[in-house]
Amino acid sequence: MTRDLLWVDSRAGLAVGAGMFALSGWLSAWFGLPRELLWIMGAANVGYGLYSGWLFTRRHRPRGAIVALVVANAAWAVGCLVAAVHFAPVATVFGVLHLAGEGLIVGSLAALEWRARDALATGQREA
Repeated sequence: MTRDLLWVDSRAGLAVGAGMFALSGWLSAWFGLPRELLWIMGAANVGYGLYSGWLFTRRHRPRGAIVALVVANAAWAVGCLVAAVHFAPVATVFGVLHLAGEGLIVGSLAALEWRARDALATGQREA
């Protein structure tokens, strides 16, 4: 079901954000990334999770709200990929893979949500 995209986006954002907060000290050492960056990433992920979760609970969603989610996800994906390149000289391979992986996953969600934007806005079952 198309609406499940919002559920996946919400749960993934909340889980990753909570994990970043809970494990930031350990992840900072393992990833070779500043703890502050992980806190920012955690906060952003929780924010995305809450917003897409709010959209998921709505029967009818404003098209602009769906487009805003897509644009935010696309921007976050680009930011993660830029961060992967920027931190590559100092981060561990795990840190770079995390940044690049998050960018690719969030970018994929943005693309899927963009393709399904009309169905997501109207509450249709299929895109």
